[in-house]
Amino acid sequence: MAKVSKNARVAQRAANAGSGRDFVKVVKSIKDPNTGKYTYKELMIHKDKVKEFFAENK
Repeated sequence: MAKVSKNARVAQRAANAGSGRDFVKVVKSIKDPNTGKYTYKELMIHKDKVKEFFAENK
């Protein structure tokens, strides 16, 4: 099998810039103040917005 050069991999990464690899699944537990039970909020968001997702509604 032929060896792939590092530069070829970098170019391939740039070609996949808009692919689904930039998205991650996040799960946030939210406690109900009335009952004390937890519910879970699951979303697929862009990996650059993960900190914003967890910072909201603290």
